[in-house]
Amino acid sequence: MNIALADIRHNLGRFLLTCLGLGLLMGVALSMVGIYQGVVAEALALSRSLAADVWVVESGTRGPFAEASRLPGDAREMVQRVPGVAAAGSITLRTAEARTPQGLIRVQVMGYEPGRPGGPSALKTGRGLGGARFEVVADQRAQLAVGATVLLGGDRYTVVGTTRGLVASGGDPLLFMTLRDSQELQFKLAPPAARRASAAGAGAGSIDSINAVIAKLHAGADANAVAETLRRWKHLAALTDAEQSELLTRSVVNRARVQLGMFTVVLLFVSAVIIALIIYTMTMDKLREIATLKLIGAPDRTIVGLVLQQALILGGLGYAAATVLVFSVRDVFPRAVALGVAEVAIMAGIIGTICVLGSLLSIRAALRIEPQQALGS
Repeated sequence: MNIALADIRHNLGRFLLTCLGLGLLMGVALSMVGIYQGVVAEALALSRSLAADVWVVESGTRGPFAEASRLPGDAREMVQRVPGVAAAGSITLRTAEARTPQGLIRVQVMGYEPGRPGGPSALKTGRGLGGARFEVVADQRAQLAVGATVLLGGDRYTVVGTTRGLVASGGDPLLFMTLRDSQELQFKLAPPAARRASAAGAGAGSIDSINAVIAKLHAGADANAVAETLRRWKHLAALTDAEQSELLTRSVVNRARVQLGMFTVVLLFVSAVIIALIIYTMTMDKLREIATLKLIGAPDRTIVGLVLQQALILGGLGYAAATVLVFSVRDVFPRAVALGVAEVAIMAGIIGTICVLGSLLSIRAALRIEPQQALGS
């Protein structure tokens, strides 16, 4: 007979409630791990989707994600002529608030040239952008269906397609539009401002500007060599895709990553303390039973097995409840909860280690129980 299972059956209701409460705590810790991974995944979502080999930005900047970058509209033609470049596309990026049927939402607007690098790599529904103006492709996080209308900068845009998982580093959904529409939205002055600029002799200002050029290279071309060639032009800076990914994870979202990581460590520490206290309380509740086992000659390994098995069963059931809970509600979170087999398995190993370590104090206390306590009142 397994003594640990027999004791659990004797107090099944209380044990299951304890597992459920512990599962809620583990669920918070597991969700924090997923959010930590999700911050990194969201930061890299757009750059991975575009699959650019080289990013060309304004000299002296590390744009367009880390800081502002502005280039003349003909920069794409210059980049296209660099040896090794197979295709290049101009893009613009701007954070804006869009008025939708559901209300105001914060979005990242990206303009690109249809037919050139810069557009979404895959669509979930609808079609991509063509030559028509005032059309957008929206990520599903914006909760806009095909045919919905969006008001941006005083113009009304129609959603013709949707994507999945394309968000800005801050988690805002992406809206793709043609380069011409995005240039007007970002760089065109409002009529009062344009009249004021014209009266001051500054002109109304040109909208033929972009934020970056993305380049795809021929097979076998060296991205570092192409980037170094572009850097020789004093008004341009260039980053390889690896450098852009490093910048996004180590600079743009670094503070969020560190904060989430520290909070996850704190949660795991709290979980370890609570698990240790629960196991110790469960052990102390069985003082007479353990003393009786010792009185009838049960070896120490039986006592150790009783405490350790209950601790592992408690942690296992709690973690199973936590996993089911997190995977059931993770789509409701405002930020992505990126959990794969590796994250779940590593977390299971951590929980198992916590349960083993947390039971050591209880095992020590159990082994110090005197058999005579079984005869006490």
